[in-house]
Amino acid sequence: MDRVRELLQTGALSLQQTSEQPLLDAQVLLAHALGRDRAWLYAWPEHLPNAEQIRRFEHLIAARVAGHPVAYLIGEREFWSLTLQVDNHTLIPRPESERLVETVLALDLADDARVLDLGTGSGAIALALASERPGWQITASDISPAAVAIARSNAERLRLQRVDFAVGDWFEALHDDAVFDLIVSNPPYVAHGDPHLSRGDVRFEPPQALVSGDDGLDAIRHIVACASGHLMPGGWLWFEHGHTQHNSVAALLRAYGFIDVATRADLAGNPRDTGGRRPPSPPGMG
Repeated sequence: MDRVRELLQTGALSLQQTSEQPLLDAQVLLAHALGRDRAWLYAWPEHLPNAEQIRRFEHLIAARVAGHPVAYLIGEREFWSLTLQVDNHTLIPRPESERLVETVLALDLADDARVLDLGTGSGAIALALASERPGWQITASDISPAAVAIARSNAERLRLQRVDFAVGDWFEALHDDAVFDLIVSNPPYVAHGDPHLSRGDVRFEPPQALVSGDDGLDAIRHIVACASGHLMPGGWLWFEHGHTQHNSVAALLRAYGFIDVATRADLAGNPRDTGGRRPPSPPGMG
């Protein structure tokens, strides 16, 4: 009989060669197929799903065996305690990006600070900030209209206010005179030809959200070069980047006049976020 207990066992066995966490993936996929949560599976291991639910679960397992990310299969991902809708137009939000949220929340910014999230994707960073700082006025932009539509839908579903969305290539999405107290970005930072692009979930994620030139730094170079024109004096610019790129990112920021440049490590101890501040105006200046 295909009870919950047996379905989880066979599903996990099927995923052993595909997933680093086969039982967890099987649980998430079965819960989705049944329209339940994972806690329900533990409470009802002897439950017998109907034939359609079993077929749905088997289809999900087959897609996962083929490498499709769990987040795309169920259409959502948890980030900063928020449930975000995702699809193949957006990157899958990852725990490393929560460190960037923590970093910028610790900055000494006004209660009504103006914040720009460049390359927002599903809206993960912008909406996490909006959930913690409801007084901040946040603008979230992305070159992909489909990604912006998903981010806007997430904001509406989560009832997060004071978040505006714009479509365009980096700063081209903004009015020329738009200025902010903080610019934050998780831009593409993978080098063209990096072998990781042919492995795991990233095979199914949008390449334009991952790859940025021969060394992975093209997007960061562009943002650093243009950021001061959209930052208030004393305003901050913070990036997520690859764990080997921190020295290059810090050097770029200093080359463009940023001060108080610093790098923060992720939970694994890898240098993951780097930022700096536009110098304040001298006394008597605007």
